[in-house]
Amino acid sequence: MYDTILVGFDESLSSRAAVIEASNWTKKHGGKVILVHAVFFDTEEFGIAPEQQEKRFKIGEKACIQTKEMITSEFGIDAQYLLCEGEPPEVIIDIANGKKADLIVLGTYGRKGLNRLLMGSVTSNVIGKSLIDVLVVKKQCDKCTGEYKSILVPFDGSEFSKKAIDRACQLSKLDGSSITALYVIPRYEEMLGFFKTDSIKKSLYQEADKIINGAISLASSQGITIQKEIIEGHSADKIIETTIKLHNDLIIIGSHGYTGIDRALIGSTTERVIINATCPILVVR
Repeated sequence: MYDTILVGFDESLSSRAAVIEASNWTKKHGGKVILVHAVFFDTEEFGIAPEQQEKRFKIGEKACIQTKEMITSEFGIDAQYLLCEGEPPEVIIDIANGKKADLIVLGTYGRKGLNRLLMGSVTSNVIGKSLIDVLVVKKQCDKCTGEYKSILVPFDGSEFSKKAIDRACQLSKLDGSSITALYVIPRYEEMLGFFKTDSIKKSLYQEADKIINGAISLASSQGITIQKEIIEGHSADKIIETTIKLHNDLIIIGSHGYTGIDRALIGSTTERVIINATCPILVVR
């Protein structure tokens, strides 16, 4: 399923967690891991202290070598590393395309250069531009084995959420994962300022049930039985709450979608889920 996994590595704690996650997957399912470390070139900064550029390359290479050796010793798998100059999102995307990677794995937070946080920039830019799936990892899981046993898929009937269901089914066939499709009914009265009667509420739930049954049908066509959840509220908050309640170890979400009327998910729901979720998030292209 994922044979070539590219990991954006910058020595931050969450990028180290990404390395562990990718290594666990590769050990369990096979494939190869490629570490990518990008040294950002700041013309103004290096013009003042040009020796810093070489210093950062040396520091980055040392970190990559040490991490490569750790992967081999602890997981018994081989890994490659690439040290490149440039903006991290661009470097990661270019190498992923050039190496024909199947998956990009990133930490939620990272470091740009040596000491600048770049949460939103690298992770969100890669997700927005990547042609392949992106797995985002916040913290290291000491009990993880490369398998995902309980998957939550936020589903809204969009093509992106249908792809998320398809990816969940592929994982279920590999690991026997249980899958729950979640539909969150938006609070229209908050957005549009109307009073919600019992008949309106009934109609909303009927529509929600119709939508979520589409996810059940998609999974059934692949021979997979899934569960469904329908909740009312704010999408990101309810996704996080459901993940905690069901003890999910993976969220699979489309890179874009629509909640309620016409609001794109990529900048709102998906990003908020990535920031607040305690388990890894697989963003499907």
